[in-house]
Amino acid sequence: MRILATITRPSSGRVLWNGVDIAGRPDAVRRVLGYLPQDFDVCPNLTAIEFLSFLAAAKGLGRRSARARIDHLIELVNLADAARRPIGDFSGGMRQRVGIAQALLNDPQLLIVDEPTVGLDPSERIRFRNLLSDLSGERIVMLSTHIVSDVEPTAASIALTRGGRLQRHALPEDLLRVVGDGAPVPEAEPVAATLEDAYLHAVGAGSLVAA
Repeated sequence: MRILATITRPSSGRVLWNGVDIAGRPDAVRRVLGYLPQDFDVCPNLTAIEFLSFLAAAKGLGRRSARARIDHLIELVNLADAARRPIGDFSGGMRQRVGIAQALLNDPQLLIVDEPTVGLDPSERIRFRNLLSDLSGERIVMLSTHIVSDVEPTAASIALTRGGRLQRHALPEDLLRVVGDGAPVPEAEPVAATLEDAYLHAVGAGSLVAA
């Protein structure tokens, strides 16, 4: 993820964005990149609006356009009621939503999020992955996670890696389970339900999981 975000240079190989090697010309992707690292630091004494305004200035956004963009993003990530509170008072899920907002400040074509739901409670995880699913309609979203349920309902394609090597790249339906009262395809095999499967089935997966 850090190589794709042009933070770390590759020791071998190349990463191309629209045919341009990003190691030699990182600005080619930085202009259109939004990045939420696994360890996202915030300034606890700043409000969400102050923090996003600071980052918008660092990204070179004009004051008027930045304020309009921040107001839009605060609504998008559902932080309007908390936007003027210190971030230090936020829950883990709320801080992650600030992280997504900062990654979207420049309206990126490529959004990279690294392990975004670690430490979140189930409701925050579901809310967060639904947000990412909505965002993917307008841009490329790359999500790295060890939590399979983060990608089951939202991913258009899945890459499985082990030891830094690609093991398989396929559509979700070729790799993952579904929750339902019947088999989705004739060749499907029933498996034991997990606690999360039971939860989603009981409360209504359609109301929580984006299609």
